[in-house]
Amino acid sequence: MTILNRSERGAEKEGCDFTIEVSGEGVTSAAPDRTIITLGVVTEGKEVAPVQRENADAIRAIIEALTALGVPRSNVQTKSYSIDPQYDYEDGKQVFRGYKATHLLQITLDGVEHAGTVLDTATAHGANLVSEVAFASSEAEKHQEEALAQAVRRAQQKAAGIAAALGVSLSAVPCKVQEIGTEGEPIRFKTMMAASDATLIEPGQLTFKAAVRLWYLFA
Repeated sequence: MTILNRSERGAEKEGCDFTIEVSGEGVTSAAPDRTIITLGVVTEGKEVAPVQRENADAIRAIIEALTALGVPRSNVQTKSYSIDPQYDYEDGKQVFRGYKATHLLQITLDGVEHAGTVLDTATAHGANLVSEVAFASSEAEKHQEEALAQAVRRAQQKAAGIAAALGVSLSAVPCKVQEIGTEGEPIRFKTMMAASDATLIEPGQLTFKAAVRLWYLFA
Protein backbone atom coordinates (compact mmCIF):
# COMPACT_ATOMS: atom_id res chain seq x y z
CA MET A 1 0.00 0.00 0.00
CA THR A 2 1.29 3.46 -0.94
CA ILE A 3 -0.23 6.89 -0.25
CA LEU A 4 1.09 9.64 -2.48
CA ASN A 5 0.56 13.38 -2.61
CA ARG A 6 1.35 15.92 -5.31
CA SER A 7 4.88 16.77 -4.12
CA GLU A 8 5.83 13.12 -3.76
CA ARG A 9 4.63 12.26 -7.23
CA GLY A 10 6.81 14.99 -8.67
CA ALA A 11 7.06 15.00 -12.40
CA GLU A 12 5.59 11.50 -12.98
CA LYS A 13 3.08 12.30 -15.70
CA GLU A 14 1.38 8.93 -15.53
CA GLY A 15 0.64 9.24 -11.80
CA CYS A 16 -2.48 10.59 -10.07
CA ASP A 17 -2.35 13.53 -7.64
CA PHE A 18 -3.50 12.78 -4.09
CA THR A 19 -3.90 9.08 -4.59
CA ILE A 20 -4.15 5.89 -2.64
CA GLU A 21 -2.43 3.00 -4.40
CA VAL A 22 -3.49 -0.56 -3.61
CA SER A 23 -2.98 -4.00 -5.09
CA GLY A 24 -5.05 -7.16 -5.03
CA GLU A 25 -4.64 -10.79 -6.01
CA GLY A 26 -7.14 -13.41 -7.08
CA VAL A 27 -6.85 -17.18 -7.38
CA THR A 28 -9.34 -19.69 -8.78
CA SER A 29 -9.02 -23.38 -9.53
CA ALA A 30 -10.76 -25.80 -11.83
CA ALA A 31 -10.61 -29.44 -12.80
CA PRO A 32 -8.92 -29.89 -16.21
CA ASP A 33 -10.95 -31.29 -19.07
CA ARG A 34 -8.24 -31.58 -21.70
CA THR A 35 -4.96 -33.48 -21.84
CA ILE A 36 -1.96 -32.57 -23.99
CA ILE A 37 0.65 -35.31 -24.32
CA THR A 38 4.00 -34.84 -26.02
CA LEU A 39 5.81 -38.06 -26.88
CA GLY A 40 7.75 -39.55 -29.72
CA VAL A 41 10.56 -41.66 -31.07
CA VAL A 42 14.32 -41.28 -30.96
CA THR A 43 16.36 -43.47 -33.32
CA GLU A 44 20.12 -43.61 -33.87
CA GLY A 45 22.40 -45.21 -36.42
CA LYS A 46 25.46 -44.86 -38.61
CA GLU A 47 23.61 -43.81 -41.77
CA VAL A 48 20.93 -41.18 -42.01
CA ALA A 49 18.50 -42.96 -44.36
CA PRO A 50 17.99 -46.08 -42.20
CA VAL A 51 17.63 -43.87 -39.12
CA GLN A 52 14.91 -41.87 -40.86
CA ARG A 53 13.07 -44.99 -42.03
CA GLU A 54 13.15 -46.62 -38.61
CA ASN A 55 11.86 -43.44 -37.01
CA ALA A 56 9.11 -42.98 -39.59
CA ASP A 57 7.95 -46.60 -39.23
CA ALA A 58 7.68 -46.23 -35.45
CA ILE A 59 5.78 -42.95 -35.70
CA ARG A 60 3.41 -44.48 -38.24
CA ALA A 61 2.76 -47.42 -35.92
CA ILE A 62 2.04 -45.10 -33.00
CA ILE A 63 -0.41 -42.98 -35.00
CA GLU A 64 -2.22 -46.07 -36.30
CA ALA A 65 -2.48 -47.51 -32.79
CA LEU A 66 -3.83 -44.25 -31.37
CA THR A 67 -6.35 -43.96 -34.19
CA ALA A 68 -7.52 -47.52 -33.48
CA LEU A 69 -7.85 -46.49 -29.84
CA GLY A 70 -10.30 -43.78 -30.86
CA VAL A 71 -8.07 -40.72 -30.89
CA PRO A 72 -9.08 -38.52 -33.86
CA ARG A 73 -6.32 -38.22 -36.44
CA SER A 74 -6.72 -34.43 -36.34
CA ASN A 75 -5.76 -34.52 -32.64
CA VAL A 76 -2.31 -35.93 -33.42
CA GLN A 77 0.25 -33.62 -34.96
CA THR A 78 3.99 -33.30 -35.26
CA LYS A 79 5.41 -30.92 -32.67
CA SER A 80 9.05 -31.18 -33.70
CA TYR A 81 11.33 -33.20 -35.95
CA SER A 82 15.11 -33.14 -36.13
CA ILE A 83 18.08 -35.12 -37.37
CA ASP A 84 21.39 -34.40 -35.70
CA PRO A 85 24.89 -35.79 -36.14
CA GLN A 86 26.33 -37.42 -33.02
CA TYR A 87 29.95 -37.34 -31.94
CA ASP A 88 32.18 -39.01 -29.39
CA TYR A 89 35.37 -37.50 -28.02
CA GLU A 90 38.43 -39.70 -27.99
CA ASP A 91 41.83 -38.39 -26.91
CA GLY A 92 40.51 -34.86 -27.22
CA LYS A 93 39.32 -35.41 -30.80
CA GLN A 94 35.78 -35.33 -32.15
CA VAL A 95 34.83 -38.64 -33.72
CA PHE A 96 31.63 -39.04 -35.73
CA ARG A 97 29.33 -41.68 -34.20
CA GLY A 98 26.22 -41.49 -36.37
CA TYR A 99 22.88 -39.74 -36.60
CA LYS A 100 19.99 -39.25 -34.21
CA ALA A 101 16.45 -38.61 -35.44
CA THR A 102 13.86 -37.24 -33.00
CA HIS A 103 10.20 -36.98 -33.92
CA LEU A 104 7.80 -35.65 -31.27
CA LEU A 105 4.02 -35.85 -31.55
CA GLN A 106 1.53 -33.69 -29.68
CA ILE A 107 -1.66 -35.56 -28.82
CA THR A 108 -4.70 -33.64 -27.60
CA LEU A 109 -7.40 -35.53 -25.72
CA ASP A 110 -10.85 -34.47 -24.60
CA GLY A 111 -10.98 -35.33 -20.92
CA VAL A 112 -8.25 -36.71 -18.67
CA GLU A 113 -9.33 -40.26 -17.95
CA HIS A 114 -7.60 -41.89 -20.96
CA ALA A 115 -4.19 -40.28 -20.61
CA GLY A 116 -2.58 -43.38 -19.11
CA THR A 117 -4.03 -45.66 -21.79
CA VAL A 118 -2.71 -43.40 -24.54
CA LEU A 119 0.76 -43.39 -22.97
CA ASP A 120 0.81 -47.16 -22.63
CA THR A 121 -0.44 -47.67 -26.19
CA ALA A 122 2.13 -45.32 -27.65
CA THR A 123 5.05 -46.85 -25.77
CA ALA A 124 3.88 -50.34 -26.69
CA HIS A 125 4.08 -49.36 -30.37
CA GLY A 126 7.49 -47.74 -30.39
CA ALA A 127 7.44 -44.48 -28.45
CA ASN A 128 10.65 -44.25 -26.40
CA LEU A 129 10.42 -40.64 -25.29
CA VAL A 130 7.63 -39.02 -23.24
CA SER A 131 8.40 -35.32 -23.06
CA GLU A 132 5.39 -33.96 -21.19
CA VAL A 133 1.84 -34.54 -20.07
CA ALA A 134 -0.03 -31.32 -19.35
CA PHE A 135 -3.65 -30.48 -18.58
CA ALA A 136 -5.85 -27.60 -19.65
CA SER A 137 -9.38 -26.28 -19.32
CA SER A 138 -11.72 -25.47 -22.19
CA GLU A 139 -13.04 -22.64 -19.99
CA ALA A 140 -9.65 -21.18 -19.10
CA GLU A 141 -10.71 -17.68 -20.16
CA LYS A 142 -13.72 -17.75 -17.84
CA HIS A 143 -11.63 -18.92 -14.88
CA GLN A 144 -8.97 -16.29 -15.58
CA GLU A 145 -11.66 -13.58 -15.64
CA GLU A 146 -12.98 -14.83 -12.28
CA ALA A 147 -9.50 -14.56 -10.79
CA LEU A 148 -9.16 -11.04 -12.20
CA ALA A 149 -12.54 -9.95 -10.78
CA GLN A 150 -11.51 -11.36 -7.41
CA ALA A 151 -8.26 -9.40 -7.54
CA VAL A 152 -10.13 -6.16 -8.29
CA ARG A 153 -12.58 -6.72 -5.42
CA ARG A 154 -9.76 -7.30 -2.95
CA ALA A 155 -7.96 -4.17 -4.10
CA GLN A 156 -11.18 -2.19 -3.75
CA GLN A 157 -11.66 -3.50 -0.22
CA LYS A 158 -8.13 -2.44 0.70
CA ALA A 159 -8.69 1.04 -0.67
CA ALA A 160 -11.98 1.40 1.20
CA GLY A 161 -10.34 0.28 4.45
CA ILE A 162 -7.48 2.74 4.07
CA ALA A 163 -9.83 5.60 3.22
CA ALA A 164 -11.98 4.83 6.25
CA ALA A 165 -8.93 4.78 8.53
CA LEU A 166 -7.79 8.14 7.15
CA GLY A 167 -11.25 9.68 7.23
CA VAL A 168 -11.19 10.60 3.55
CA SER A 169 -13.47 9.91 0.61
CA LEU A 170 -12.42 7.94 -2.45
CA SER A 171 -13.30 8.65 -6.06
CA ALA A 172 -16.13 6.48 -7.37
CA VAL A 173 -13.82 4.65 -9.75
CA PRO A 174 -10.03 4.26 -9.85
CA CYS A 175 -8.16 6.91 -11.81
CA LYS A 176 -5.72 4.26 -13.01
CA VAL A 177 -5.83 0.46 -13.27
CA GLN A 178 -2.93 -1.85 -14.05
CA GLU A 179 -3.24 -5.60 -14.54
CA ILE A 180 -0.20 -7.54 -13.38
CA GLY A 181 -1.73 -10.98 -13.49
CA THR A 182 -0.06 -14.30 -14.23
CA GLU A 183 -1.29 -17.18 -16.33
CA GLY A 184 -2.67 -20.40 -14.94
CA GLU A 185 0.02 -22.68 -13.59
CA PRO A 186 0.80 -25.67 -15.80
CA ILE A 187 0.06 -29.03 -14.25
CA ARG A 188 2.64 -31.72 -14.92
CA PHE A 189 1.81 -35.37 -14.63
CA LYS A 190 2.58 -37.76 -11.80
CA THR A 191 2.90 -41.42 -12.67
CA MET A 192 2.66 -44.57 -10.63
CA MET A 193 3.06 -48.14 -11.74
CA ALA A 194 0.15 -50.30 -10.65
CA ALA A 195 0.19 -54.07 -10.34
CA SER A 196 -1.04 -54.32 -13.94
CA ASP A 197 1.84 -52.09 -15.11
CA ALA A 198 -0.66 -49.53 -16.37
CA THR A 199 0.38 -45.90 -16.12
CA LEU A 200 -1.83 -43.94 -13.75
CA ILE A 201 -2.16 -40.19 -14.26
CA GLU A 202 -3.19 -37.75 -11.53
CA PRO A 203 -4.43 -34.55 -13.23
CA GLY A 204 -4.96 -32.54 -10.04
CA GLN A 205 -6.38 -29.02 -10.32
CA LEU A 206 -5.52 -26.14 -12.61
CA THR A 207 -4.74 -22.86 -10.87
CA PHE A 208 -5.51 -19.45 -12.38
CA LYS A 209 -3.96 -16.34 -10.86
CA ALA A 210 -4.39 -12.62 -11.45
CA ALA A 211 -3.19 -9.43 -9.80
CA VAL A 212 -4.05 -5.76 -10.24
CA ARG A 213 -2.90 -2.39 -8.98
CA LEU A 214 -5.45 0.42 -8.52
CA TRP A 215 -5.00 4.13 -7.91
CA TYR A 216 -7.84 6.07 -6.26
CA LEU A 217 -8.14 9.82 -5.92
CA PHE A 218 -9.10 10.87 -2.40
CA ALA A 219 -10.36 14.05 -0.78
